[in-house]
Amino acid sequence: MFTRRHFVAATALTSVSLLTRSNISAYAARSEAPLPIPQLIDAKANANAVSLTIGQGVHAYRPGQSVPSFGYSAPVLGPVIRLARDERVDVTIENKMSRPTTVHWHGLVIPGEMDGGPHNSIPAGDRWKVSLPVDQPECTAWFHPHPHEETAEQVYSGLAGVLIVEDGSGERMGLPRSYGVDDLPLVLQDRFFDRRGAPIYQPGPMDIMAGYRGDTIIVNGAVAPIARVPAGLVRLRLLNGANARIFDLRFSDGRSFHAIASDGGYLATPVRLRNLLIAPGERYEVLIDFADGSEVMLETGADQNVPMMGMMRGAAPFVGGGSVMKFQIDPSQRAAVTSVPKHLVDMPLPDRSKAVARRQFLLNDMIMGGMMGGMGFGRGAGRFGPAMTINGQPFDSDRIDVETKLGTMEVWEIGSQMMAHPFHVHGTQFQILSLNGQVPPLHLQGWKDTVLVAREAQILVPFKQTAPRDHPFMFHCHILEHEDAGMMGQYICS
Repeated sequence: MFTRRHFVAATALTSVSLLTRSNISAYAARSEAPLPIPQLIDAKANANAVSLTIGQGVHAYRPGQSVPSFGYSAPVLGPVIRLARDERVDVTIENKMSRPTTVHWHGLVIPGEMDGGPHNSIPAGDRWKVSLPVDQPECTAWFHPHPHEETAEQVYSGLAGVLIVEDGSGERMGLPRSYGVDDLPLVLQDRFFDRRGAPIYQPGPMDIMAGYRGDTIIVNGAVAPIARVPAGLVRLRLLNGANARIFDLRFSDGRSFHAIASDGGYLATPVRLRNLLIAPGERYEVLIDFADGSEVMLETGADQNVPMMGMMRGAAPFVGGGSVMKFQIDPSQRAAVTSVPKHLVDMPLPDRSKAVARRQFLLNDMIMGGMMGGMGFGRGAGRFGPAMTINGQPFDSDRIDVETKLGTMEVWEIGSQMMAHPFHVHGTQFQILSLNGQVPPLHLQGWKDTVLVAREAQILVPFKQTAPRDHPFMFHCHILEHEDAGMMGQYICS
């Protein structure tokens, strides 16, 4: 039971953390640097061989403040890797960090042995060679660390990269495809910075409960960047790579835009929106029309996803909304696309009658037993005691929670308690059957691997890849502090 004594202790620890941060929040002043465009690696043009080095670099999140950072063959973040469907890509990853890591291919539907979860550890100074079979529709995915109890800190340090799977359908539909011009990857994150401009990762008790949120939004590793775009349709590949923040995206002039794809690929038709909620781990592709030539800001509303105990005085400013980045028209760039397609792909209706099983998962964010022992508060069950669980059980790498059969489908019912949780399933792309008892909105009716569960969600999960007992697939909350603190399970498929 979480007693008043525990609450007072947790509050005291968090108050110290918040007071420390309040001294450095002035770093959130806007810099308006040019939008960094990650290097594009076309795997097929490179004989389907890709090499990545994980190591420390030097990066300026804001001009003139170079600080140590981590990245994949880059000072921070990593390249955008383009993969062709029906090809096999050989990837070599060298870990030059002083600690172990993994590389999870988030969104790729591949076997468990190569998925890059906690069981695919790459020791410090070692290499991992993996051959990825690419067999799924065109989509935007990503890659990031996934070592248990270290995922949050390693992602926060700068490790994340974008994957683009292509099968020719985007070209046939006439969508924007000129990388870095009218086809832009946007990795959305947030950070706390010290006066030198270096990211601070010092989670306190309430940060574990709510997830670690910074007071400064960054895009592709830059504070408040500016993108110069053609006066026509521009495709944004949006990735929420933050540890915990939910972005509520909209434009400063209220203009509408069209969602054309979610995690696993294209929607049936473009969906017109004026704001878009995107949770950690989720991806969306959207089309924005800049034909009017006006400068405009991409903004986010406040992140309301804070548990009751996180609403103490002083916590609110760090989940507020604000500007994300600016778009300006570049008259030297020709608009290649000026009209939004009316139809994208044929999307099968979810058929729950084909499900062979129904399972229930309760995401427990108020399991307090043992958390406060020694004033510790869960960055993982092994270090601080169990903090977050699924169905009352913290993650155990030796326990298999679910056994499934290849070629079948199941209905999974996911419930949350005090706050919303982005629930991610490895090794598959699923369809959302309902959210809080209602049919999901149109932009959530495509293929997904992450769903934001505010109270209750039902998903139809197909199993198309094998996962043996020594390399199971994970399912977990994608608030990274929750994942590290035990809100994760494992399933095998045979």
